[in-house]
Amino acid sequence: MTFKKNGVMLLLAGVLAFAPVGSWAETSPLPKVPDFSIPVKNYITAVNADNSVTFRLWAPDARRVAVVTGATPESLASHVMTRDAGGIWSWRSPVLSAGLYEYFFNIDGFRSADPGSSYPKPQRQVNTSLVLVPGSILDTRAVPHGDLRTLTYHSAALSAERQLYVWTPPGYDGTGDALPVLYFYHGFGDTGLSAVTQGRIPQIMDNLLAEGKIKPMLVVIPDTETDIPHAVPENFPPAERRKDFYPANAQAADRELMNDIIPLIGQRFNVRPDADGRALAGLSQGGYQALVSGMTHLESFGWLASFSGVTTATVPNRNVEKRLNQPQSINQQLRYFALVVGEKDGVTGGDIAALKRELEQNGVKFDYRAYPELGHEMDVWRPAYAEFVQKLFK
Repeated sequence: MTFKKNGVMLLLAGVLAFAPVGSWAETSPLPKVPDFSIPVKNYITAVNADNSVTFRLWAPDARRVAVVTGATPESLASHVMTRDAGGIWSWRSPVLSAGLYEYFFNIDGFRSADPGSSYPKPQRQVNTSLVLVPGSILDTRAVPHGDLRTLTYHSAALSAERQLYVWTPPGYDGTGDALPVLYFYHGFGDTGLSAVTQGRIPQIMDNLLAEGKIKPMLVVIPDTETDIPHAVPENFPPAERRKDFYPANAQAADRELMNDIIPLIGQRFNVRPDADGRALAGLSQGGYQALVSGMTHLESFGWLASFSGVTTATVPNRNVEKRLNQPQSINQQLRYFALVVGEKDGVTGGDIAALKRELEQNGVKFDYRAYPELGHEMDVWRPAYAEFVQKLFK
């Protein structure tokens, strides 16, 4: 099969070129293409001048399309879109406050991320898009910017090649005073890019540092999922994940953190080796990871936080329980220990409540924050992260 492009003859060799009579190649016509005389901006989702959002999708053959907004099962809302003569479906939202919003399309019952957006939500299975309404700490402002570095390394603990992300302050070149480090774990079903793209860690760090609200530090974002054969979430039904997947993954990630990641950061960057110069935090599944590693290796960290984390209330861990029964050692070691949750969190709200009671009963010092009217979502974790980093290394 051939066609010309810019006067050059191209050859397409493959299944389509040699498809037999009656094959899917003949019975499945190619999809329609948009009218290229119409500007692309008329086809795609965009933020309007008043901070409303017009969601758009070109689907001329669809019978019913809706845009579904929200971040949690409780907050999801479906909005029926209307189609114009050119096959463009649209719906305009009310005026929105500044922030980062999640949405997807329901196209005749099929869930789809926005194909007209370059801003997908980073997930292990991508099915949601993001739209940024400007006016908050999440914006990319005209301030000095740090670098986001990708490190590929061999994990001896996992016998695998792995990647992590490191945010470094503006102008960092490894000279001068050694810097403290925050290790931050993302949540279940996400990737390291979730903390970067959806969590907006680079923007938050740039903006807070420019305002003089945080100390210069490195932020290391490992992959919470270890993908070892007996700890792959897709292998476990949801009802069994806390029983089998979480413990196995946490043990493997803990080995990787202590034996591979922390030594790697020490070799590649000029960082402080002391516990007071090392913080650990995470959200949801990452909150459990922070709790497990933080309590198992208490002597290695001076700062700890769990944002809506799974806890030993539902996923027991011997090392954590042993440490929680030694409140004096926790109080002596940790400079700051934070627990955060959304008041309406139906996923890990019970976990955090149980851990809070245990800490109180045992006399462990900690700071607790419940965000009103919010559930298991980034609208809790982003401000919680911003508050936490302002406490660190001071």
